[in-house]
Amino acid sequence: MARRDYEDDPNAPKPNSLVPAASVVVVDAAGRILLQRRTDNGLWALPGGKMELGESLADCGIRETLEETGIDVEITAIVGTYTNPGHVFAYDDGEVRQEFSICLLARPTGGRLRVSDESHEVAWFEAGEVDGLPMVSSIRKRINDWRSGHGPAIR
Repeated sequence: MARRDYEDDPNAPKPNSLVPAASVVVVDAAGRILLQRRTDNGLWALPGGKMELGESLADCGIRETLEETGIDVEITAIVGTYTNPGHVFAYDDGEVRQEFSICLLARPTGGRLRVSDESHEVAWFEAGEVDGLPMVSSIRKRINDWRSGHGPAIR
C-alpha cells in the first residue's frame, strides 16, 4: 500500500483516522542507529507502526522492530511524543491518518538484520551518516530529538 506524508501542508487531505503508534530509535553499543528503507514511500525511517489491541506501547515497539528489521530490542526510554494534527499520512486505500506516535529508545538484544514486506533495506548507520539520507521531516525530528539528549520532546 502506498503512503504519502503531508506536514503542515494546506493542500493535505483531511484526516479520517487516529491510530496510536510507536516508533523506535534503536542504538547499538557502538552508537549506531537502526533504520529501514520503507516499501510504501522508498524513504529511510525508524522501525515502528500501529499499536494493536491487547499490547502495551513498549510491546508494540518491540514487535514492530522485530517484524520490520529482524532485531530483538529492549525498550530503555522515551524519546518523545509526536501528535502534530498538521501531519497526516494518506494511504491509497483512502485512509488519511493523523499523526499520533510515541518514539521510544531501545537497545538491541539479539536477532539478525532482515527485510520484511514493509522494508526493502535495513541497516545500521553512524549518527553523522543519517543527515544525508532521504526521509520525511517527522522522522528526522525524532532522530534529532534523540541526538540532542534534552529529554523527552512533546510535539
